[in-house]
Amino acid sequence: MNAQLELLVSLQDLDTSILEKASLVEEMPRRLSAKQKPLDEAKASLEAKKKEHDALLKKRRAKETEVEDLNQRITKAKARTGEIKTNKEYQAHLKEIEASEKERYKIEDEILSIMEEIEASERFIKEEEKNVKAEEAKVGVMKKEIDAQVEEAKKEIAAIKQKRTAFAASVDQDVYELYMKVMRKHHGLAVVAAKGERCTGCNMNIMPQLFVEIKKGEEISQCPQCDRILYYKEEPAPEKLEEPAQKTE
Repeated sequence: MNAQLELLVSLQDLDTSILEKASLVEEMPRRLSAKQKPLDEAKASLEAKKKEHDALLKKRRAKETEVEDLNQRITKAKARTGEIKTNKEYQAHLKEIEASEKERYKIEDEILSIMEEIEASERFIKEEEKNVKAEEAKVGVMKKEIDAQVEEAKKEIAAIKQKRTAFAASVDQDVYELYMKVMRKHHGLAVVAAKGERCTGCNMNIMPQLFVEIKKGEEISQCPQCDRILYYKEEPAPEKLEEPAQKTE
């Protein structure tokens, strides 16, 4: 194989490794983000329940204030009982006290109902806080794993790039410029194998005469359809089928 073509094949292998590892590094934050979603949902649910809980506490305090006001009103009303002169006024006074007491009982029932909601809310919050902690632990473990993988991938990329620099320096300038031009055009894949009179880059057929030249490997050839640089890769020989055993008389 032409020495320059051989260098390009090696250079393509190195660039493919760099691109794959760079893609892995870019993918890691998305993986973490996907894992973060259940945590964010659990936190949002917890925050919503805490707001609801605070609203229930506020509602209970307001109802308790109403009860206190009614108690004061009832106490004052009962204190005035001795001042009433006529039976009619006395009956009206008793009805007023009775109405206030009924209102108080009603509000006290509402407070009991609210307290039940508060208890249920507190149980939910405790359970959801456990869920949040569990999800935080999972995300924390995954973040450490991802950080380690990213760090390792970056080290590998740096090592491959150093090796690539040495290979690139050995490639003729015009050949390297052609390689980079095709790389940019095809998003990182400039050199591909030709197998069975076919370009494995675009899957189009190659003229027999050109395929002969590619097999020789003496010159740098490009696919007429996609412009990728081609090299010959021998196809594996088909597996031999075992002949059935002959029957013996």
